[in-house]
Amino acid sequence: MERRENIQMNDKVYNILKYVAMIVLPAIGTLYSALAGIWGMPYGDQVVGTILAVDTFLGALLGISTASYNKKNRVTDNTETK
Repeated sequence: MERRENIQMNDKVYNILKYVAMIVLPAIGTLYSALAGIWGMPYGDQVVGTILAVDTFLGALLGISTASYNKKNRVTDNTETK
């Protein structure tokens, strides 16, 4: 089985996606949930559930990316010190 090289994102993309996952999506979900309850907007549970699912998926991808980056740097740091 071939091992593929990990795709890495640059810092700007990572920071934007992290901001979206930590700030933007939870804020949009909370806003829609509140407004749907107050104004009777349609599909409140479905919209918020979808936002939560996307946010969780994005958080998982960012977590995997961070773990991969840290693992790579740990190996590089150990190699350089020998």
